[in-house]
Amino acid sequence: MNTRHACLVAGFSVATLVAAGCSTDDSSTDTETTVETPPTSLTTTTTTTDSMPTPLPGMSGDAFGLPNEGGDDDNAFTYDEEAVPVGATFDVESEDENGRTTVTLRVMGLQPDRDFGAHVHTQPCGPNPSDSGPHYQNQVDPAANPDSPSTDPAYANPQNEIWLDITTDAQGNAEASTTVDWEFRDDEANSVVLHAQHTMTAPGEAGQAGDRLACIDEDF
Repeated sequence: MNTRHACLVAGFSVATLVAAGCSTDDSSTDTETTVETPPTSLTTTTTTTDSMPTPLPGMSGDAFGLPNEGGDDDNAFTYDEEAVPVGATFDVESEDENGRTTVTLRVMGLQPDRDFGAHVHTQPCGPNPSDSGPHYQNQVDPAANPDSPSTDPAYANPQNEIWLDITTDAQGNAEASTTVDWEFRDDEANSVVLHAQHTMTAPGEAGQAGDRLACIDEDF
């Protein structure tokens, strides 16, 4: 490097001047003077980043990570990296006005050309797919319980729940939006879950959409 070469030349010049200044007319005495140039100190800078996952190249926004990489709040976990790769991104928006609510889901970088179910759930995301609880319902199915979620079309339907089913394009991108004639109850809707298939509607299976592939914390 140019900097190192300049230091060596400067060091040599200093040594030459000192040697010349210390010489005497006594030719029988040889004086050898050594001047050492201290090495240039190198400073290593360490950049500390938070635990939030990094979006894939060419993508922006919040990104999905693995369950063991999450912090305390606003997590977004993938439970299936083939369907929802680490670094795939998302955006969830919710607006309520005059007793109506609109929720929009946008995703980028998911598995291309495939169906996903998506619903608002009652609990925040956790290390296990089941941690997010059942679907949020405006009118709660009285027959449902934690071991047997609602599958009655009278309650498990897109007017009583938030359904955001999507089909990704060739780049793995998709968007869905829905509007319902009610507003969320405080602290009872806390996540959006991506499922393995579009949501079913028949009695006994209404609201079901296969395995939970990913979860997004969202305080509605």
